[in-house]
Amino acid sequence: MLGTIVNAAPIVAGSLIGLLFKKGFSKKIADAVMTGLALCVLYIGVSGALEGQHVLAVILSMVVGGIAGTLLDLDARLKKLGDRIEARIKNGAQSGFSNGLVTASLLYCVGAMAILGALASGLRGDHSILYTKSLLDFISAIVLAATLGMGVAFSAVPVLMYQGLITLLAQFVAPVLNDVAVADMTCTGSLLLIALGLNMLGVTKIKVMNYVPGIFLALGFSALMALLPA
Repeated sequence: MLGTIVNAAPIVAGSLIGLLFKKGFSKKIADAVMTGLALCVLYIGVSGALEGQHVLAVILSMVVGGIAGTLLDLDARLKKLGDRIEARIKNGAQSGFSNGLVTASLLYCVGAMAILGALASGLRGDHSILYTKSLLDFISAIVLAATLGMGVAFSAVPVLMYQGLITLLAQFVAPVLNDVAVADMTCTGSLLLIALGLNMLGVTKIKVMNYVPGIFLALGFSALMALLPA
């Protein structure tokens, strides 16, 4: 868990720095920054999506994961959590809190480095990937908090829970955790990054959080595909 804890701290620190500069950002500058960041998210998503090995496993993961997430209403639950926290902070004066929480949580959780870093941390005690991710998250938290507000800082909690869960479960799924399975998980997570990038650009309004279960389902479906005859 050390790597995940170290990863969460810079998110909070970067967010606090970003909040200090928030008033100095005009809407024009904020929009330009968010557009640039969204394009980078799209680039990272497309790059990772090309790593998938079993197309059918990824399709099943997205479909079944989307159904499960929709039934659980994960997107609405996270937004409601953000709204409740917002209501307790300055009586709701922090406008857009939920948007910052959801956007940052997805950005920090569904990427390849979050998955690979947490797995390496749990399987080998190697925290180097998460340490590198910490630096990147610190920089992006400054930008996100300056444009989206306080909600970005609270995304450290979902990061702790998500990456911590992967780290703790890594030993149990080790028997089916090969390079192909990790590639399919990375591909699925990267597709969610593409959706997030499109949302940030205002092109779509995809409830990305509802598809997060697909990342974990990709592990099982990838293992199943490996058992089928070629």
